[in-house]
Amino acid sequence: MKNTINGMFSILFLGLLLNSQRARADETTDVLLTNARKWIDQAVVQSRPLGVNPLRIVVELGELDSRLRLAPCASVSPYLPVGAKLWGKTRLGLRCDDKASRWNVFLPLTIKAYGAAWVIKGDIQSGAVLKATDVMEAEVDWAEEASAVVSVPSQWLGQVAVRALSTGQTLRQNLLKPAQVFQAGAMVRVVAIGEGFQIMSDGQALTFGVVGQSARIKMENGRIVPALVIDSRTVKMEM
Repeated sequence: MKNTINGMFSILFLGLLLNSQRARADETTDVLLTNARKWIDQAVVQSRPLGVNPLRIVVELGELDSRLRLAPCASVSPYLPVGAKLWGKTRLGLRCDDKASRWNVFLPLTIKAYGAAWVIKGDIQSGAVLKATDVMEAEVDWAEEASAVVSVPSQWLGQVAVRALSTGQTLRQNLLKPAQVFQAGAMVRVVAIGEGFQIMSDGQALTFGVVGQSARIKMENGRIVPALVIDSRTVKMEM
């Protein structure tokens, strides 16, 4: 009987000990998440895209593996793993620097960045040239995809859809390409610009022309030069 009672007390004591350890581990995890949130809130401010209106940042913390039992740590260093960014679905490294209890874990998290952007207003076929009537402004999550949002109208107006686009789809760089404005063989006006002068002449395109890109032009004297495509009839050459 005595052995049975001692055994029951031993089991009870062991249970209390385990519960106490779990409570300390859970408390450590709570502190860890709180500190991680503070670090993230400060870091995401510095990772916002430049040249755009302020974005409304929403941080969604994931959960650490429930099987983890982290020892208390007086010095925890948050860090970004190699290749990770504080943008979209990502993860944050948490490292204990105490010599007595070193550990390293990864916290999954999602960073959302809401702001105004241009979205498709109707279905667009692949190869179609975008017009002002094809899009509208809406609030979107800029961090939902890796490709950058095209936020300035001049960056998408007249561009060509690389694939079919549907209503509500956010305009991003990977969805558009510059429009071809003339074919090889077309006659173009060549604007030659130098220090203090500007000369205009005619030339023939040897390659197709895309606005903002270089094309090879054959001048009237037979000389072949590279020139920047300005529009469907004009190229510019720096002297």
